[in-house]
Amino acid sequence: MKFIFSLLFGGNKPIIWIQHKLNPKQFLIFSAILIGLTAGLAAVLLKLFVHFLLKNISAISNNQQIFIAMFPIVGIALCALYIHYLNGNKLGKGIANILHAIAKKSSILPKDQTYSHVITSALTVGFGGSSGLESPIVTTGAAIGSNFGRIYKLSYKERTLLLACGAAAGIAGAFNTPIAGVLFALEVLVVEANITAFIPILISAASGALCSKVILQEDVLLNFRLREPFDYINVPFYLLLGIVCGLSSYYYAKTFIRTENYFKKFENRKILRVLVGGVGLFVLIWLIPPLFGEGYNSIKLLANFNAESVFRNSGLSFIKFTKPILYLSLICVVLLKPIATAFTVGSGGNGGNFAPSLFMGAFVGFLFSSLITDLGIPLPVSNFTLVAMAGILSGVFHAPLTGIFIIAEVTGGYELIIPLMMVSALSYAVSIYFMPMSIDMMKLVEKEKIVTTNMDSYLLSNIDLSEFVESDFSEVKHDATLRGLVEFIAVSKRNIFPVLDKNGGLKGLITVDDIREVMFKQALYDKITVKELMRRPSYIITEKDDIRSAMKLFDESHLWNIPVVMNGIYRGFISKSTILEKYREVLIKTSLD
Repeated sequence: MKFIFSLLFGGNKPIIWIQHKLNPKQFLIFSAILIGLTAGLAAVLLKLFVHFLLKNISAISNNQQIFIAMFPIVGIALCALYIHYLNGNKLGKGIANILHAIAKKSSILPKDQTYSHVITSALTVGFGGSSGLESPIVTTGAAIGSNFGRIYKLSYKERTLLLACGAAAGIAGAFNTPIAGVLFALEVLVVEANITAFIPILISAASGALCSKVILQEDVLLNFRLREPFDYINVPFYLLLGIVCGLSSYYYAKTFIRTENYFKKFENRKILRVLVGGVGLFVLIWLIPPLFGEGYNSIKLLANFNAESVFRNSGLSFIKFTKPILYLSLICVVLLKPIATAFTVGSGGNGGNFAPSLFMGAFVGFLFSSLITDLGIPLPVSNFTLVAMAGILSGVFHAPLTGIFIIAEVTGGYELIIPLMMVSALSYAVSIYFMPMSIDMMKLVEKEKIVTTNMDSYLLSNIDLSEFVESDFSEVKHDATLRGLVEFIAVSKRNIFPVLDKNGGLKGLITVDDIREVMFKQALYDKITVKELMRRPSYIITEKDDIRSAMKLFDESHLWNIPVVMNGIYRGFISKSTILEKYREVLIKTSLD
């Protein structure tokens, strides 16, 4: 592994020689293969290590739930120590971290993210933290692609493509699902994709999946064998499940974000943050065992109609496990999973929402189909369990194609493709009705106020509004006379004048057109003051505005210059033409890249 990383990121002469011998398109294909193999190998090694840790924790604890529930605190504490002392508190977590790099940092991820996410997620999830490995794997793969492109001096567009290649290979390696890896990269990361981008991502995902196919055993991978074929008679129930999955996705996203935000008040008290999250997670896992770790074993048990085993060794095992208690337990899992995941990540651990989304989907599907079956309408519970996994994933990440094909691939065929399409599409539609942005995009917008869902918004997000403040406008005091104003106009190259008070606050504006009727009447020069001639500004740009809100003001006002006021003090004007010129420059640069 060390040799591979040295080969990729050491600026090695063999790769440089190959780069000079191949044309740019050929080198991209070659790069996609290398990145795919490396990201896939990283995903496989992480999966194996976490599987090893979880297996040994059960053995060490002698399957005593109270002891098992203590291990996540250890993992979160070790992760927090690593981030603080060895990472300098600069570990960017989640898919939002990648989107931020694409939009704001020219698709450059820090070099340490090629390994830091593997270490921290292994500590977190390997010790039983209630989150997933897929987001750290995706970030690792994206960092591998990004740094490869940076070291070998590729353009921004090529660097972004290789970043997506690494992410696709990470997903493909984690699940042995190459198509889902490709679709995830295209749906979630790549702003605009064409066939030129599709081929390298496809090759990279296939390379990552190959690592998984060769090395990982079935007990490590998430895989299922269908027990019953699709029956069109159940279509109404699949449609209803799609709506339930959409609402559940909305609940998951909102609950996770609100719970994670709770830990922000402990930002400067890291020990207390670890204790609060760790103790909360201990209680949840002790009472509800399936919240321990990724939860893929619980998903397999549900799909094999073995729900009671999921809750074995619970702290509430003294309660007689009847059918109503089983349903109540399933509801508790659904309601508490996003809280447990937020406790894990918010308290200092590292993990993502990919596995928790699949986990929650399995419990929603099992609960939904079991309830209807007990009401006298028999449904294929296993199929509904699997299809709901795709539904929740589609709703949380706003990635329906990824949800459809990841379940299609892990089940080894397309027998369920019709219900997968129906449930994923409906869940996505319901989710975007209540939640226009995905969970990662919400976190990104909340933090950075940027959007990457279309090319115009993406390009605008790369423009810093503060760059365009022009301060060469002649400033007039509000108590000045018309004579003083005319003297300003005589030497000014501008036709608009800000009127300021003694503290630098903007009182109003005067244009040449406003005073055209009186500016040549010298008898009024000392009788009329600026205060009488000025007009209040209808629109101003403040410190709360970004580039998109500023453009919206220009569109509403039909003005070409709008004053800028920061914290009550006049700073200058922003010109619409200057922003448009900058936008054209960025557009041309992106097209050339």
